[in-house]
Order: sequence, then C-alpha cells, then structure tokens
Amino acid sequence: MRIPIWPMLVLALAVAMGCGGSSTPEPADAPAVAADPSGLSPDELENGIGPAKEAVVLGAIDPALAETGKAIFETKCLSCHKMGERFIGPDLTGILARRTPRYVMNMILNPEEMVKRHPEAKRMLAEYLAPMAQQNLTQADARAVLEYIRTPVPPASGAAK
Repeated sequence: MRIPIWPMLVLALAVAMGCGGSSTPEPADAPAVAADPSGLSPDELENGIGPAKEAVVLGAIDPALAETGKAIFETKCLSCHKMGERFIGPDLTGILARRTPRYVMNMILNPEEMVKRHPEAKRMLAEYLAPMAQQNLTQADARAVLEYIRTPVPPASGAAK
C-alpha cells in the first residue's frame, strides 16, 4: 500500500509550526547572536579574535616605540614578512588601510585561533599556504610591532631620486 506524500508534508509542517516556542520575548540582556555564518560577532569580524579587546588609539608615530617594534620584527617576523614586498606572508605595508589596529594585534597575538575561526585569516592562509607562527609576544610587544609597521617604508636602495 502506498501512502501519499502530501498528507505527511502537511503533518510535518503543522508539527514544525507548533514547535515555535513561547511568544515571550527574549530578555534585553540576552547575548546577541552573530548573523555571520562564522559565528563571530561583528566586533570579532572587524577586530579579530584574541586578547586585544580595547581600541588602539593611533596618533603620531612614536619613534622609540617603532624602534623597539623594528627590533622585535627583525627577530620574530622578518623570516616570513618583508616591508614593501610579498614574501612567505603578505606585505605589511599599508596593512592599516585594510585592517584595524586591533585586528593586526590579535593576528600577531593569537594566530592559531584566528586562522581556525576568522574568515579573513582563513582566506589569507588559503592564499599564502603558510600559517602564521605563534611568536609568544606580549601585548606591549605586539603594539611595538604595530608601531613599526606604521612607519613609512624607505625607498629601495638604488632607486631613482
């Protein structure tokens, strides 16, 4: 005996509509659910995932902080990143035109989780095929590297004047 499918569909629809839950609104303090399929909040999508939670205020470049950042960059980052050119990792010149300072710091401080969960970090991994290594920097170190990255790239030696 063959059962027609349309009565089963009507029954399934009725059951689904009956399971809609209560009509009581959610409390105002209920956490907002991210609409993005990654499950990240809008703040995490813009600023990355990691310990840098506060806005990073950028003013005039601090030469002493940039010099500290340069030393850290040359020790920890230079094997994969070049300023002014693509290398194993992306060129970081002008990164702050594409990413927020907090995003950059969170990528420096929390690269494993960023690559696992953040859609832009995943895209970059797919493009460069090399995950960013955890360098175990402090927030102060990451801020110094950020300050160095902000400094203008000097022209290449031998360039026309």
